[in-house]
Amino acid sequence: MFLKTLKDLGRQLLRVKVVDCSATESRLARCLNTFDLVALGVGSTLGAGVYVLAGAVARENSGPAIVLSFLIAALASVMAGLCYAEFGARVPKTGSAYLYSYVTVGELWAFITGWNLILSYIIGTSSVARAWSATFDGLIGKHIEIFCRQHMAINAPGVLAEYPDMFAVLIIITLTGLLAFGVKESAMVNKVFTCVNVLVLLFVVVSGLVKGSLNNWSIDPAEALNATGANVTVPKPEEVGEGGFMPFGFSGVLAGAATCFYAFVGFDCIATTGEEVKNPQRAIPIGIVASLLICFLAYFGVSAALTMMMPYYLLDKNSPLPVAFTYVGWDGATYAVAVGSLCALSTSLLGSMFPLPRIIYAMARDGLLFSSLANVSERKTPLGATVVAGLMSAVMAFLFDLKDLVDLMSIGTLLAYTLVAACVLVLRYQPEQPSAVLPYQAASQEEAEADSILESNTRMLPLQEHFTLRNALFPKNTEPSRLSGSVVNICTSVLGLLVCVFCMIAARDTLLEIWSLVLLGILALVCLIITVVIGRQPQSKTKLSFKVPLLPVLPVVSMFINVYLMMQLGRGTWVRFVIWMVLGFVIYFSYGIWNSTEAALAKSNTNADIASFKDMMNGHASAMPEKEAFLSGDPDTPGEEDSDP
Repeated sequence: MFLKTLKDLGRQLLRVKVVDCSATESRLARCLNTFDLVALGVGSTLGAGVYVLAGAVARENSGPAIVLSFLIAALASVMAGLCYAEFGARVPKTGSAYLYSYVTVGELWAFITGWNLILSYIIGTSSVARAWSATFDGLIGKHIEIFCRQHMAINAPGVLAEYPDMFAVLIIITLTGLLAFGVKESAMVNKVFTCVNVLVLLFVVVSGLVKGSLNNWSIDPAEALNATGANVTVPKPEEVGEGGFMPFGFSGVLAGAATCFYAFVGFDCIATTGEEVKNPQRAIPIGIVASLLICFLAYFGVSAALTMMMPYYLLDKNSPLPVAFTYVGWDGATYAVAVGSLCALSTSLLGSMFPLPRIIYAMARDGLLFSSLANVSERKTPLGATVVAGLMSAVMAFLFDLKDLVDLMSIGTLLAYTLVAACVLVLRYQPEQPSAVLPYQAASQEEAEADSILESNTRMLPLQEHFTLRNALFPKNTEPSRLSGSVVNICTSVLGLLVCVFCMIAARDTLLEIWSLVLLGILALVCLIITVVIGRQPQSKTKLSFKVPLLPVLPVVSMFINVYLMMQLGRGTWVRFVIWMVLGFVIYFSYGIWNSTEAALAKSNTNADIASFKDMMNGHASAMPEKEAFLSGDPDTPGEEDSDP
């Protein structure tokens, strides 16, 4: 009895969502085109970090070789982006990684993904709003901060912010109203700010080519340390490194690439627009790939210009571009940088806020969150989810400093990237026709009857190929079968576990010890063997507007990168992650699992199947379809005489 109950619970947790991808109707307004998606992806990804990150990484990690760091980070990000692009072509619906997990690996993983994406977008929206407020306040002389510190100071160090940021709340409320008003209007505002941001970055790149010098890419450490002059700053030896193009070695380039990877986070917001795009199966893949390419060119160009304008060891870590322009004698260009920075913050804020209500809406529509959050306005925007998203983000921005919570964004995003890569791996090797799986939520008596139907029908079907090592390595079928699909499912699950263990060991301080290297070598070999087994299985030949190349290698490498970066996060971040997940599980097991639309649909289908079976047994099935007649073994099927020659 206990095992049966446990089995039923497992079925409920792993039930998958059935999506009709051929249906074009949507409760949301289909008004976005490919250019809107590219602008949304570029605006969300190419945020204010481009004005700060390049200077910090170049000075501390990579030097002029920061261009290589961005190249490596872009390649790693493209792997995740390509996986999102294939799912955008395969499942063009609202929900992003939450939906992709739901249709592939089941409801529990989908809830975990969606719940963490909600947290990531809330923290992202709140932190960017506070950054926007601080940047604007700095331009006007910090009057807002001085007023709030004098009249509304909060004495809760380590828990709350030093003062409530009223201006950040006002920014979020304004943005919430814009998003609730209409997606087309929001997209137009985003395009304006994104274009201004890109123009400013083009100005920075051209300025670097005009005022910069390639001599700054081949600095001699001896000359830098022995420089003399009235206004010459002599650096410390550790700041100069070995000089040249790669002053901190290739290890510095890799360390910089790990930091630069987060600069490409944000393109996944495009995947949440599946029901608001005119041609999602074409526009979403193009939008994701194009936005990543544009962002890479921008990061590459700005970092190259910056390191050409002044020596890398003199770069300012907090505001490198204004300092660089002052260094070359173009003080007036700092105003253009300030305008570009505010525009970048605006698009980044919109990019964080835009997908948040759509994730909440998708989960509420599926019954995993409260159904009132799935309300849609007359202008076909997710009104309930947008208002709740705005309120949560405003409260976070009002009370919290968020510096200690920013790493939680990374967990949610990297977890989503990992699951999407695994889902692409699983789904590509599944049979074309969905399996006729009986519902998981039926009562015990009804499920027993349904199982007897399935067993009696299965005995009349042709025998399927059985699992052997030979069949796993040398499949006889050229099309995916239930056996090959099961092999991939099992291999992917084992591979995911091994990847986690590998990355946990690789992220430890004992990496260079003998036992660590031996264990890592064994794990890498086993992962390679499993990848080869997966690659031997036949792939689905379904025609899509975009497919991930180099399967199964590319998704597996993407999983390694994402999990390794997750393991680099601190213990405090993981504790906060566990607390957030406990809160989510309380909601899921007290509400979501009982109100899931897939559960209700599965139960209704089971009742219909059982009623049909009982009618058939009682002789009431007078006009049975040929397929059902074959499965039941009825020799008196109408039309059978016509089938014989």
